[in-house]
Amino acid sequence: MRFVTNLFGTESTVYGIVLVTALMAIGWKYQTDLEVLTFIVATTIIFWLTHVYARTAVAHADEGGEPVPVRKAFGEAVRHSSGMLLAMLLPAFFLLLAALHLMDEYVAYFIALLIGIVLLVMIGYLVALRNRRPWWRRILAALITGLLGSIVIVLGILAH
Repeated sequence: MRFVTNLFGTESTVYGIVLVTALMAIGWKYQTDLEVLTFIVATTIIFWLTHVYARTAVAHADEGGEPVPVRKAFGEAVRHSSGMLLAMLLPAFFLLLAALHLMDEYVAYFIALLIGIVLLVMIGYLVALRNRRPWWRRILAALITGLLGSIVIVLGILAH
């Protein structure tokens, strides 16, 4: 359980979920399934590379005041930002099924979009669980995380 919360309970995962969900909502009416899938995968990888680059470029000295070697900073940046790529996997899988005509296009898009919201709700719950909150606060955290994530996704859609 701790592995799942550590893997999904990161800001890069939340950012990736919001990014991928907004990109799907924007692109699905205007392009083929394969083009939307390619757009989402390419855009997510570009944003991930940007995060890795930025985090590596501004790596701070560790507690001892020693400079952080670039290799160590890069490795930490890759680990820290990997949630963005993780967030893309499930929605991309369903978009791939649609692109391969193995699933109805609208069903695949609906599931892929719903996955984003469900993941945000789960993250809210799991983080509250990790922080040993009572059951009612876990539910509240899940609902708030899902609602705020949905608002941010809609804002992202409106901005494009």
